[in-house]
Amino acid sequence: MQKRPLGRTGHDVSAIGLGTWQLGSDWGSVSEDDALAVLAVSADRGVTLFDTADVYGDGRSESLIGRFLADRPTPEITVATKMGRRAAQEPENYSLENFRTWTARSRANLGVETLDLVQLHCPPSTVIEDAATYDALDALVAEGAIRAYGVSVETCAQALAAIAWPNVTNVQIIFNPFRLKPLDEVLPAAAAAGVSIFARVPLASGLLSGRYTAATTFAENDHRSFNRHGEAFDRGETFSGVDYGIGLAAAAELTAALPEGVSLPAATLAWISSQSGVTTVIPGARNVQQAVSNADAAALLDADFDVAAFDALVHEVYDRRLREATHPLW
Repeated sequence: MQKRPLGRTGHDVSAIGLGTWQLGSDWGSVSEDDALAVLAVSADRGVTLFDTADVYGDGRSESLIGRFLADRPTPEITVATKMGRRAAQEPENYSLENFRTWTARSRANLGVETLDLVQLHCPPSTVIEDAATYDALDALVAEGAIRAYGVSVETCAQALAAIAWPNVTNVQIIFNPFRLKPLDEVLPAAAAAGVSIFARVPLASGLLSGRYTAATTFAENDHRSFNRHGEAFDRGETFSGVDYGIGLAAAAELTAALPEGVSLPAATLAWISSQSGVTTVIPGARNVQQAVSNADAAALLDADFDVAAFDALVHEVYDRRLREATHPLW
């Protein structure tokens, strides 16, 4: 597993990480045993970044990671959590007092004195642009509550605003073959500033798994059932905001062009990871098989897989099927 620098922290993280939203909520039910097994096999396969949030299952995801690391201390694993979604999305709620409260809860959930990395969880643009936000985050670093901080964003404009602040370690943004806009400015700006990019929703909520059809159904408590049009949160979080049928057709085209033995998820994760400026990709996994497949996709970076040919196809399919509807929005 390749390792890459985490911003200016002096620490490295794996090129393929693990997103753990699904271990908390909104993806159907995942048992505790399955969740702990996903964490274990990911670590065994060289994954050293676990990404979570205080609202994933109202702290369930953080607590499960805390249990896993307590039973199996693994110093090389970096846990990146997020905060801000436990309150109404009003700028005044992003205060030092609330930051202290939120991080104290995450520290208790994870069983640590100091959080490795805390990211603001897709806050309003005014929060990202306000110097007071970063003064408060710097105070948390000085107090020893957190080691580093970053920002998770919905749009490229928000990403560019976050990258401009000097102590931001990382920006987390949706980036996959169905969401290419970060290539235009965000990735180059992050690379120039020494800011890490975490590519989230890399498989477009499973559309890029190659397993779904028009007849596929999802559990009632799965956001792929209840948020296709943004009913609960930004619709870009579900299937990357693309129309489900168009996404299926685009995924089928990409799959058909792959060499034998290379799956669409593996090709997608390797392609994202190969992009200049990307530090880590954070696919989710609901079971051991998915976790193994995700982690093992890193092997394609050192194999004979023709990333350039896949890149050309990704751009051609995107331009023809997705650009007009997707590119202007995020």
